[in-house]
Amino acid sequence: MFGYFLEVSNSNLSYVPDHYIRKQTLVNAERFVTEDIKKYESLILSSVEKIHALEADLFNDICKQLASFAEILFDIAKSVAIIDVLMTFAEVAKRYAYTKPILSENDQMDITDGRHPVVERNLPTGSFVANDTYIDNKNDQVVILTGPNMAGKSTYIRQIALIVLIAQIGSFVPAKNAAIGIVDRIFSRMGLQDDITRGQSTFMVEMIETAEILNQATSKSLVILDEIGRGTSTYDGLAIAKAVAEYIHDNPLLGCKTLFATHYHELTTLSDDLLRVKNYTVAVTENKENIVFLRKVIKGIADQSYGVHVARLAGFPKKVTERANEILKLLNANILVNKETVIPVVENHMKIGLEGKQLPLLDLDTDIIDELMKIDTFNLSPLETANIVYQLQLKWKQKHGMRNLKKDLDGNII
Repeated sequence: MFGYFLEVSNSNLSYVPDHYIRKQTLVNAERFVTEDIKKYESLILSSVEKIHALEADLFNDICKQLASFAEILFDIAKSVAIIDVLMTFAEVAKRYAYTKPILSENDQMDITDGRHPVVERNLPTGSFVANDTYIDNKNDQVVILTGPNMAGKSTYIRQIALIVLIAQIGSFVPAKNAAIGIVDRIFSRMGLQDDITRGQSTFMVEMIETAEILNQATSKSLVILDEIGRGTSTYDGLAIAKAVAEYIHDNPLLGCKTLFATHYHELTTLSDDLLRVKNYTVAVTENKENIVFLRKVIKGIADQSYGVHVARLAGFPKKVTERANEILKLLNANILVNKETVIPVVENHMKIGLEGKQLPLLDLDTDIIDELMKIDTFNLSPLETANIVYQLQLKWKQKHGMRNLKKDLDGNII
């Protein structure tokens, strides 16, 4: 039952007047209405409806009146928004020591003590390491940036793109000085992500985005690339990364300013053949078994990526990182030369010993390696060198219990 009513308990029903109209019976009571209640209920309900209708009419009238001022109001809103943005630019520039950039139509970009506007705000005041940047289309067009993991390569190339972006929207920039040639577009290929809904793998997404850059960038564009090719095998990735860098450098319709962060140290050799390719690295210093990230971008080439060190920082078990270092030394010594010898199979390789220690996956053969490294090939005849190498091969064969070394069709030991 809805509306207004009078409820009378069963014990008092005898007192109900005759003009009460019964509307509902409950277990312990009866509900009644009267003609007066029905009349006032109707008045109240109709009043509510009239109130809603009146409110709607008033609102529509106000909207009609405001519509005639819509153009003025939009102009006011736009002006307030512009003032809000400019006030924010001014406040940020003053609070965080931004500088006024010099914009020009040339192709040069010269930034002194540039900083990442977001990262520096999440660090203690003054702890962010600022870096210089110079890049142009004539001499320093493609920057190959190498360096250890976690050294700050991605942060550095991102900060350059952000400085250019906020300079071109009219803001001061986080730097000591900045002279920036205006760019038409900023292209970025960074991060790892897939698109399951479209059936695209991480590598496919990476290749699609890279293709868009190669097909759409112009000589006035700024391109930042981070780890192109890492989503596939080492050689495929290296081949793609090198081809991309060469294309950006050589294509007369492209030739744009490019910052290319990579762990493919082989790309640093591009500077030997391509005039506008320059090598930079993020400096580190070694302290016994640890390294210290200096976060400073300097000219040069990184000698290694310190990936095992980063794994140790991430909390890898000590035995895993020690084993990784052992394998890394073998790889760097070019001992693992083909698929058959990358991980020699020996009995019980992966079994756990009584002391709970895992047997080594590879024997280091350090004695043989030491002898091999001591060979003075410049002062030995080819025959003497061949004999020494043959003796080392025999020693290795005896150590590993191999009956016969493999030979190729010409009888050479392989």
